[in-house]
Amino acid sequence: MKRVLFGASLAFFCVAIGSAQAQEAKQDFKLVNKTGYELKELYVSPSKSSDWQDDVLGKSTLGDGEYADIHFHRAATACKWDLKVVYTVDSSSAVWSDIDLCTVEKITIRYDKDADKTTATFD
Repeated sequence: MKRVLFGASLAFFCVAIGSAQAQEAKQDFKLVNKTGYELKELYVSPSKSSDWQDDVLGKSTLGDGEYADIHFHRAATACKWDLKVVYTVDSSSAVWSDIDLCTVEKITIRYDKDADKTTATFD
């Protein structure tokens, strides 16, 4: 299992690895990968932004069955965020928009091979 800390300020993001979990932001969430495939990139960007910013996973990957804890800076105020994942196997991606991370604690993504579609559930 992997843990990723995600720091967000008003206009930019930075990735911080460590144990600064004492003060959780309301946008913090757990991303669970149940696609059957490894993910090489993960982006979380404010819905109003036209830029994906930096890959939250950095040099890491997120294997099938693993999860990433995404942590925002306490000062982050936006609730609506977009999410993009990129697969390692073929660099294809899936995108979800306008996720209210102030009400979501866990996002589970799955891939349906027959439909060739990645879906997400928001809990």
